[in-house]
Amino acid sequence: MSAAVLPIDAASQSNWHDVVSEHVDFDWTLDFQTQTISGTATHTLRVNTPGVQQVVFDTQYLDVTKVIVEGRPGDFTLGKHHEVMGAPLSIRLPINRQAGDKVHLTVHYSTTHECAAVQWLDKQQTQGKTFPFMFSQCQPIYARSMAPLQDTASAKITYTAKVASVLPTLLSAIRVSPPSTGPAHDGKEIGKDAVVYEYKQPIPIPTYLIAIAAGNFRYRAFPKVEGKDWNIGIWAEPELIDAAYWEFSEDVGRFLSTAETILPPYRFGVYDVLVLPPSFPYGGMENACLTFLTPTLLVGDRTLVDVVVHELTHSWFGNGVTQANSTHFWLNEGWTTYMERVLLERLHTPADRGFSFLIGYNSLKQALKQYVNKPKYQRLVINFDEGEDPDDAYSTVPYEKGSNFILHLERTLGGLDVFLPYVYDYVHTFMGKSITTEQWKEHLYGYWSKHGGEEKIKALDGIKWDEWFYGEGLELPDEMEYDLSLATDAYALAAKWDAVRSEEVSKLSFSASDVEKFNANQKIVFLERLQSFPALPSSHINLLGEVYSLASSTNAELRWRFYEVALLDPASPSAKGYAAPAAKWVTGNDGTGILAGRMKFCRPTFRAIARANRELAVEVFNANKLAFHPIARRLIEKDLGLA
Repeated sequence: MSAAVLPIDAASQSNWHDVVSEHVDFDWTLDFQTQTISGTATHTLRVNTPGVQQVVFDTQYLDVTKVIVEGRPGDFTLGKHHEVMGAPLSIRLPINRQAGDKVHLTVHYSTTHECAAVQWLDKQQTQGKTFPFMFSQCQPIYARSMAPLQDTASAKITYTAKVASVLPTLLSAIRVSPPSTGPAHDGKEIGKDAVVYEYKQPIPIPTYLIAIAAGNFRYRAFPKVEGKDWNIGIWAEPELIDAAYWEFSEDVGRFLSTAETILPPYRFGVYDVLVLPPSFPYGGMENACLTFLTPTLLVGDRTLVDVVVHELTHSWFGNGVTQANSTHFWLNEGWTTYMERVLLERLHTPADRGFSFLIGYNSLKQALKQYVNKPKYQRLVINFDEGEDPDDAYSTVPYEKGSNFILHLERTLGGLDVFLPYVYDYVHTFMGKSITTEQWKEHLYGYWSKHGGEEKIKALDGIKWDEWFYGEGLELPDEMEYDLSLATDAYALAAKWDAVRSEEVSKLSFSASDVEKFNANQKIVFLERLQSFPALPSSHINLLGEVYSLASSTNAELRWRFYEVALLDPASPSAKGYAAPAAKWVTGNDGTGILAGRMKFCRPTFRAIARANRELAVEVFNANKLAFHPIARRLIEKDLGLA
């Protein structure tokens, strides 16, 4: 697929259509004292437009000191800073270059304290409280604050990296040296002696998948899966490595093997997971070769490990077949969420697939309500204006609306068994490429024209394409039905609570046995069902939190949803009473010391607190905001009207 096929990326100022970066060699030094990454980025460029005079990279708050072009000092200018896109770095190229020519240039630079991609943690913010920690988050457009890049998903790169660090260092690539199976930090003193870590990423990836983490962590390999040539393992701080290994060791290999029964073979050679500190703003991030995970998944009963199914599925949808730009984000997340649930059916039961769609649909309803005043962000395909921040539209809409759309297509075209061969062909056709929604749709029609003829094309013609792609509002274009068999008991228990709202709490007969046979997802559905009813009286909320241990649960999925129930009516005594405990929990000041930094938890919790007591929400956030990742911090500030 030629670059000319793809549209301009509204969030990038780079000229990748004219001259594109194909490979980058990073040479970095991590400085934990100044909290900077410094060094060089050497680009191998391919000329697309004959006679192109300059290459333009995206940067954001980088300190660029020197440029070398084909071995000689080069001319460069750093343009005017844009709040979202950053400053374009323009570098003059050798004259008379023809299409297909290669150009090599090196940019000398350093990150600054305004770098949005990287969070530097002091030792008190780690599990061991002995060494500092740093990690990156480049999606959607933050890689430009870590390196000068053509920061668009349309331009994929391979890369190598040499990183000098006094702490063990990981990247989203295959480690070349020192071996991960050797002593931590190559046997040198952690925190004092620098070691040069070398990595290579031979598979072209979008720039948002460049990732780095450095800290006092250890590696433990997962059991080798017979007949598979990929390697799997886990990284975590020493204090967590045993618990993390236990939580994930039984399932990661099984998950990946099951995916390969439906999809083309896994391409990246290594699938490791890294458990990060609690300020990590997502449940997981699908960085190539190295999935980042929130520590909130370590609940000691393996009930939340299915999050890994979503992240590893990105190896095909996102990391393999990639959105052209943020307008088509649903191609990454909608497809991944859909296929995640297909795998849940294979790994568990068909009822688990339906149950996951049900939980997701409840999340979708909340997300759609959030954007009532910004209906553009209720769309599946969002045509962003130039310089518009794609993170402003970040929600579960592309995940859930997208996955429901594909489920609707599956049912329309004849069911799962008929649909899965198409899914394989789709991935096989576009693996390694970046595409638009229109290109996906064209392939969809082409496949079913060959494999179904007029009957299937007629079925596709009946799809409400514009309503699914561009429809706004709180409802899906088509009514969706799910297998609710696992929800029946949870719904019944919620109905019992609703039915006794007017009774004296001393007369109620609820007990822990009500939920002893519920799994974590059934408890989630129970709490979400309660939110669909009018707010319960404060006395009932207190009993609810006590009798099911929800007010003290270490499972963040349950704790957050309990606060959602308690804060449902902002004017109620319950909301006034639970605003403070929720604020302590979300900031890690409830005695656990564990920050609820995942944006799935912290953003809605702060919004709920603010509805009940805005002064408290603002005060608590301002006092603790530096503990949150820069991305989460910025979005919470917008949620609270502080930015």
